[in-house]
Amino acid sequence: MAEKEQRVVVSNRKARHDYHILDTLEAGIVLLGTEVKSLRGGNANLQDSYATVKNGEIWLSGMHISPYEHGGISNHDPKRTRKLLVQKREIRRLLTRVQEKGLTLVPLSVYFKGPYAKIELAIAQGKRSYDKREAIKQREAKREIAARLKRSTT
Repeated sequence: MAEKEQRVVVSNRKARHDYHILDTLEAGIVLLGTEVKSLRGGNANLQDSYATVKNGEIWLSGMHISPYEHGGISNHDPKRTRKLLVQKREIRRLLTRVQEKGLTLVPLSVYFKGPYAKIELAIAQGKRSYDKREAIKQREAKREIAARLKRSTT
């Protein structure tokens, strides 16, 4: 069977800067009709959003999906808590990992896989400020090396 096309709508670039990504998983999102239409238009923001496990279910908080401009009275609350669709055994596995010290569930990206909206969740550990500085130093060193290589070949 052919792989369905994925179209990333929004990504959380800050998450990779602020957290060490330990593991990722794909989950479905329960959305309202106006949310899907607004999401297809790219009107969403994952910054400062996180997922929690409550009563054996995973909930996404802090994700902002702008109201659909043609929605009228049936529009949604932009900051509402949304349920994520994950199998029970995955939820149990996530719950044991998240209960470890300093781990959290952070959304990395929202995309459409066929007609369905999906979210990429990460089990992550927060970086310290010195870790962030070290990552910036490494990135700048790689850029400098690439620039020198480019200059030496021309």
